[in-house]
Amino acid sequence: MKSSSPFRCQILTALGALLLFAATGPYYVLGDDSVNFISNGNFESDHKTPGWPDDWGRAKDKTISWEKEGDNHFLRLHSEQAGQTVMAYREIAVPDGTKALELKWRWRVTDLKPGKQSWFDARIMMDFKNDAGQKVKPSPAAPYLRKSTDGWVQGSVHFLVPDGARTLQFMPALFQVESGTMDLDDIVLAPVDAAPLQKAAAEAAAATAAKIAKLTEARRAKAKAAVQSDGSLIANGNLEVDAKGKGWPDGWGSAKSQTIAWEKEGDNHFLRLQTSEPGKGTMLYRTVDIPTGVEALTLSWRQRITGLKKGKLPWNDARIMMDFLDGAGHKLAQKPSPPYSGKDTKGWEDKSTTFLVPKEAVTLVIMPSLFQVSAGTFDLDDISLKPAEAAPLIAAAKAAAEAEKKAYLAPETPNTAKWPEELHVEGKQVLNKDGKPVWLQGMNVVSLEFLLRGDHLLKSIEVGIDDWKANIIRLPVKGDYWLGRSPEQTDGGVAYRALVDSAITLAANHGAYVLLDLHRFGSPKQDDIDFWKDAGAKYKNHPAVIFDLFNEPHGTTWEIWRNGGFIAEKKKAADEDSFLTPEDKAKAAKGYQGVGMQALLNTVREVGAKNVVVVGGLDWSYDLSGIANGFALEDKGGNGIIYASHIYPWKRDWKDKALAVVDKYPLLLGEVGADIHKMDFIPKEAQEDPYTWVPDMLGLIQKYKLHWTGFSFHPKASPVMIEDWSYKPTPYWGAFAKRALAGEKFELQKMR
Repeated sequence: MKSSSPFRCQILTALGALLLFAATGPYYVLGDDSVNFISNGNFESDHKTPGWPDDWGRAKDKTISWEKEGDNHFLRLHSEQAGQTVMAYREIAVPDGTKALELKWRWRVTDLKPGKQSWFDARIMMDFKNDAGQKVKPSPAAPYLRKSTDGWVQGSVHFLVPDGARTLQFMPALFQVESGTMDLDDIVLAPVDAAPLQKAAAEAAAATAAKIAKLTEARRAKAKAAVQSDGSLIANGNLEVDAKGKGWPDGWGSAKSQTIAWEKEGDNHFLRLQTSEPGKGTMLYRTVDIPTGVEALTLSWRQRITGLKKGKLPWNDARIMMDFLDGAGHKLAQKPSPPYSGKDTKGWEDKSTTFLVPKEAVTLVIMPSLFQVSAGTFDLDDISLKPAEAAPLIAAAKAAAEAEKKAYLAPETPNTAKWPEELHVEGKQVLNKDGKPVWLQGMNVVSLEFLLRGDHLLKSIEVGIDDWKANIIRLPVKGDYWLGRSPEQTDGGVAYRALVDSAITLAANHGAYVLLDLHRFGSPKQDDIDFWKDAGAKYKNHPAVIFDLFNEPHGTTWEIWRNGGFIAEKKKAADEDSFLTPEDKAKAAKGYQGVGMQALLNTVREVGAKNVVVVGGLDWSYDLSGIANGFALEDKGGNGIIYASHIYPWKRDWKDKALAVVDKYPLLLGEVGADIHKMDFIPKEAQEDPYTWVPDMLGLIQKYKLHWTGFSFHPKASPVMIEDWSYKPTPYWGAFAKRALAGEKFELQKMR
């Protein structure tokens, strides 16, 4: 037999001592008793490391020792500290073509006191790894002892080698025991004939499958028989029955947690989930078996949410998570999307969700949860689960898949030959390099300001430019996402910045401009300077990119707007609170030192960016009167400033606010639009009908040749220009805007 190549030795610790080494195996012949993939398995040789067995890394403490009795050497693992793990770790190469292995050893266990769990004992754990160092399943079953032996005893196990396995992790251990000693000797790992093991495994798998099938059939029949009179699969869904008087509703587990309570208001009972401390989850767990033939289910319930403060991540909210299990209790990959809420409800509200059931599903696990929220109470009642018609869901899923495929647009490589010419400002005109006036008309393609991965981003840009004839896309972005500061990011913002770059490249390749909008509210702060230092350097002098320095300033003076100053703590709610995240609302409420709009402009110029900038006024960028009265910014060495107004149907005094600078500077309506559905944060009587307001607004734009980007090219970010992702225009806003972009003339009937 050829000798083994040298082993790599290293000591590790994991609640105790770990021994690590790697071995390469020789070629072998099945049945050759001299084959052993573990060198020095009898612990007798110490030629390489005197005083310690060769090829076994030396321990750093006394929990693992090399012992001798008479002429025999062995390895000893010893634990005196309760809960401690003492483990030897050896990584052994598995030669190509090895299909099955036999592990033989002798061990002696003395004074063993197992730990609290059934697997806290003396055991030999093993795992396979592939070439990439990843685990390959199945792992061999771990031989174990839970009591002391009568002297030395022989042990052996046979197991199959899974495809792709290249090494075996060999890990004898005293695993979190109270105390004890485990001695090991004469360890042999050798190849064996796989056929008997494969046959036994196949027979065992068949027997297990038959048993599971029989149990599954019985469970499905029982589930069918247990259907409630109203058709629900959930017994006691109204939470009223406590037949045994335990003070807890039948079928809903037991009251083991103080964060879940069975409450009563009048004659009505319900379950209440509440947080015990910020960031700690509270979850109810119930399983429901599914009868044969059920292809879809509808879960309905009543809920009341109060005092909810979301956690750090977007999904730290009130939600009902669900999983499907097969007959063996294994989770299936397909599972229903969790219904969720990130804000309080107005009392009790009815909710429902319908979803498809995979054929393999035997059980639905329902898990209402306050998922790592900061605070809140989640009340639940009248929970029902009923079979539903699958056909509409299947059709909808197919349509959604087709729509997603149709909406996909691969990122493009830059094609500078198609990019638009660089812009600059002269007086009140925006000109290209040839000195020709450019009229910027387009829309806001939103989603990157509230979704890390965007929503139909590239397709919307393509449709906006090619089908709607826009020559500019306003692209709102979130500074924290760009800088990689969001808790949900792990890449420092790399993926987000790449997505922004793809959007800009796509628009530029289609000959359009991009207005890069830092979508913030209030007053600029140091975070915004950080953003423009980075984004400004990234896109400096890009001919297609214009910088919208700060989305909507408000709530301060013109002096602080321009030059900065202390912004006091916000004492009452503002309009923006209706669409900011709880985290952003908390940040916005705190007092801080504002840096001013001039500092943002200076920042982009200091990084060498001459790009035209857009600057919004006060009152959520509506009011530009201060610009006309001495608070205009100074642009040294740049291509100029376009001032911006955001105008909606509740804004009045167009002439003195939005049009205050129209005779001196270029003016962009960066956000403009109207919705048939009234905004909750504005008095309804102040919101004009879009069918009268929109034509006049487009008439105003055309009369003064104002630059404009309509809000928004997204079916759920009001006011909406499109009905859905087919990009069908809304009749009250999008249809008018599309006609205007195509060149249709509108007349201004009256000013507001």
